[in-house]
Amino acid sequence: MPAVHHKLLLEEALQDSPQTRSLLSVFEEDAGTLTDYTNQLLQTMQRVFGAQSEMGLATEQLSKQLLEYEKQNFALGKGDEEVISTLQHFAKTVEELNTLHAELATLIADRMVYPMIQFREKDLTEISTLKEIFGIASDEHEAAMVKYSRLPKKRENEKIKAEVVNEVAFARRKQHQASMQYYCALNALQYRKRVAMLEPMLGYTHAQINFFKKGMDLVSKKMDSFLSSVSSMTQSIQAQLDSEAENMRLTQRELLSVEDTVYMPDRDQDPVNRTLIQKAGYLNIRNKTGLVTTAWDRLYFFTQGGNLMCQPRGAVAGGMIMDLDNSSVMAVECEDRRYCFQITSPSGKTSLILQAESKKEYEEWICTLNNISRQIYLTDNPEAVAIRLNQTAIQAVTPITSFEKRQEGSPNPDRAKPGGVVASGGASQKPAAAPEPEDLIAPGTPIQFDIMLPASEFQDQNRAGGRRTNPFGETEEDSSSDSDDSLLQQVFAVRFLGSMAVRSGHTREVIYEAMRQVLAARAIHNIFKTTESHLMVSSNSLRLIDPQTQVTRISFQLGDVTQFAAHQENGRLMGFVVEGRDWSRGEEEGTPSFSAFVFESNTEGEKVCYTINLAKEIIEAKKDPEALAQLMKSMPLTNDGKFLLLESDSGNTSNGGAEEDLESEA
Repeated sequence: MPAVHHKLLLEEALQDSPQTRSLLSVFEEDAGTLTDYTNQLLQTMQRVFGAQSEMGLATEQLSKQLLEYEKQNFALGKGDEEVISTLQHFAKTVEELNTLHAELATLIADRMVYPMIQFREKDLTEISTLKEIFGIASDEHEAAMVKYSRLPKKRENEKIKAEVVNEVAFARRKQHQASMQYYCALNALQYRKRVAMLEPMLGYTHAQINFFKKGMDLVSKKMDSFLSSVSSMTQSIQAQLDSEAENMRLTQRELLSVEDTVYMPDRDQDPVNRTLIQKAGYLNIRNKTGLVTTAWDRLYFFTQGGNLMCQPRGAVAGGMIMDLDNSSVMAVECEDRRYCFQITSPSGKTSLILQAESKKEYEEWICTLNNISRQIYLTDNPEAVAIRLNQTAIQAVTPITSFEKRQEGSPNPDRAKPGGVVASGGASQKPAAAPEPEDLIAPGTPIQFDIMLPASEFQDQNRAGGRRTNPFGETEEDSSSDSDDSLLQQVFAVRFLGSMAVRSGHTREVIYEAMRQVLAARAIHNIFKTTESHLMVSSNSLRLIDPQTQVTRISFQLGDVTQFAAHQENGRLMGFVVEGRDWSRGEEEGTPSFSAFVFESNTEGEKVCYTINLAKEIIEAKKDPEALAQLMKSMPLTNDGKFLLLESDSGNTSNGGAEEDLESEA
């Protein structure tokens, strides 16, 4: 007996995954093909009924049409071999019985035409109606989910949230009921179409036998066993249909008996599994629709090996959207939406912002992607490795707005080459060929975005003799005397953008590359907040001062500044390189290390660089009294013997240092 090898599982109706939608499209295609074929077959049967005078020609056409069933190429055609062979046998019989009479019209109408009309009007029309209901329910559910996804996080209203959650639950239950009814009808159609194909021909043949009872004794004896087998086949199929329909009704009742929390988002009661190496489900993805406009789309995502895959509804298979190996995953604040996280490629050139449906899904997605990015799936025991790295996955769930210097795996900058000449005045000899970015800054070097840097960042400057900064904001006692003895004091309003270790400190290209990497990292991670400070340039040091408290946040000896430059295109960007010492190898003198600092100035960066250059010239001139005297003659001085520049840059932003600011300007 024929068996159905494909059916829609009612258990998957609630999940409504792309795989289920893809299988549903196959059933719908099969139903559409069956509808077309049924209409053609019914037209042929009506022609048999109407063309009494051309009965022979009509039955010949009917015989040909029956043979076309094999060529219909049904998407779910497996298991129809017996039906095909049976129809082929009927076609041969019809071809032999091509001499019908007009008296057969009533029997043909009752036993052949009417069952097919009933199948089309009842069964196929029901499929079409349920398809429309299912589509409407799906659209309502999508609209409810969109409304739910837009619930604000900061100004959350419990009443509005409850209404939206109930609306989502109602829409989801409605879609669940509609989908299960639609699935049941499509499953039942696979049985009914077989009965619908065989029953009319069975009635038609019986009508022929009854009409030619006396003249068809020989033919009837030949067909008795065949007709009996066909009757048994239809009864068996009908019994299978009844049994399957009862099972589907029981399953539907069981699935609908669950609590309403099953349909409500963000009501997960199961604990978060942080050791997953595979994950699948619906997420909202942010897409750019213009220069400043974005749109969110709800798509089905799943992981496959080390890849993140995306599969739109109706697609047969998913496509890779990002390679997760060595990628970074972090929680982000995005457009006042909850449960958002960002995936960034190792190069930093590609990033995705996704939104989960619930907090549990949000945390599991971040933990899973972090596990995959570490290539845990390639180990012999991925789950054990994931458990050991669970703490790291938990930390990734916390939103961050700046990078901290990594304690492990940070690349050490190369030591300065022996015999290197420190460029003075911010000008360095231009190399014959432009150095590669990897020669200037080690790949993967961490970037510090905070203006309050870790103490270890400047440990080398402190050991090298630089002025130490008290962590409580109090400067050393000799700081005031140091400022008084300085021949130059100039203050600039600047904003600290970032700092990082570099390989070399004697070329402008390393400053340009540091600017590029710092600005790119800020754009990738949406770090736009900066803190304004005052950069004081004196003939002894560079000091970064808090404009509100006048506390020195950090200072550098001017002799440790090996290079400085302004951006070639954006004149407000400037940076400098500071040389320190690395005692990690236990050497007495320490080995040179370099760090680049990038700032944005309220004025042109060239003015800051000019002032630093002047301060370095003063240092060199101090070694020769005659040169110092010549330099002081060439520059205007204040009454107390300090160098006088044109105008103040930060006079409007600082009150405590107003008198000093009026003395100089770069």
